[in-house]
Amino acid sequence: MKQIKSIFLLGILVLLAFGLTACLEDDVSGDSPDVDESETVETETPEVTDDEEIVKIGYTGPLSGPGAQYGLHVLNGMEMAVEEINEEGFEIDGTTHKVELVALDDQYLPNEAGVNITRMVSEDDPVAILIPHSGGVFAAQEFNEQDDFIIMAYTSEPRMYEQGNELLMGISPQYSVWPDTFSDYMMENFGGKMALLPTNSQYGMDWAEAIEPVWEEKGGEIVYESDIDYSQDTDYFTVMTNALDNDPDVLFVGGPSEPTALVIQQAKELGYEGGFMIMDQAKLEEMAGFLDGYDMLNGSIGVLPIEEENTEASNLFVETYQEQFDEEFATSESSLTYQSVHALVEGMKVAGTVDDRKAIMDALNEGIENIPEEKSVLPLHEIDDEGSMQWKFEAGAVEDGEVISIPLDE
Repeated sequence: MKQIKSIFLLGILVLLAFGLTACLEDDVSGDSPDVDESETVETETPEVTDDEEIVKIGYTGPLSGPGAQYGLHVLNGMEMAVEEINEEGFEIDGTTHKVELVALDDQYLPNEAGVNITRMVSEDDPVAILIPHSGGVFAAQEFNEQDDFIIMAYTSEPRMYEQGNELLMGISPQYSVWPDTFSDYMMENFGGKMALLPTNSQYGMDWAEAIEPVWEEKGGEIVYESDIDYSQDTDYFTVMTNALDNDPDVLFVGGPSEPTALVIQQAKELGYEGGFMIMDQAKLEEMAGFLDGYDMLNGSIGVLPIEEENTEASNLFVETYQEQFDEEFATSESSLTYQSVHALVEGMKVAGTVDDRKAIMDALNEGIENIPEEKSVLPLHEIDDEGSMQWKFEAGAVEDGEVISIPLDE
């Protein structure tokens, strides 16, 4: 019956999904594959004895195409947490449980995410499914409460909380936490004229709509508005020339890290000496890798790199992540999804169940308090009544080739 209901609802969500776009990250174009063509990504299946049980957590996100690197960071954080949890497992009612991660590639397509979710619900009955783009989150919200799985939403899109979904675990800080601090820093250091060049996804449009009134209320002026299609555009000369013709003090940019770095490089090559306000998708540390260091990012403000947290837990996480996945950087995506998987399992332990999803949600705050100190990469205070996890974050600004932390405005 659950499978029939899911297939019926899938027809609805496919229609809805074409009107949705990925928000925290850029959309990619192209035809979506049939359900049988969805790629299952190989993850480690835990070894269990006859007395142990497996609980499954799903992932559907981009693991191919332009968003692949981002999706890999998200999945790596999950895998790292799962491996740690499975070293000893966790006990509920005298039974040891271990976690199996089921991962499917959706190429950043909301409708393909819906197909993947329906497949996982039918075949795997996951406790939760992590979805790292708002298009997939909005689609899944059409039926997750009925099909009884928790959405672990990695997107900063605030609109996902408007439905009052009781099985929603919002991981990312909402992008509304950044505009005041970003604007104050830019105005103080560069001036009040800003050109808007966000990614052309719904996320980018929403971010621009959020920053514009804050900027203007502080006395700033928007001197140019356009957008960039990172899935199609590779030459940013024309859009950047048009923006710079309006003599902005600040450029508002953002999308995937690599093309955003190229946009910044293009601006510098055209003689631009102002500031860069960088949306939370693009990561300073990743862009520095593409630009051979932070020097070209001087004058930028964005999300503080996780390596700049410089706590015992964050340093341990960064070192372990780099070694385990042979990566130059550990990003905020990997650290937040890592800690969120630990929080979910601690919630199961407090609730005393892996089956009652609502009870697990209700137990999350106590579970968060039980996360071991060495696993608390970032300070996590609670999950609020809307389902939004409340982290302590700071912004990061690049000055003289070095990243400095900027506390967020209260």
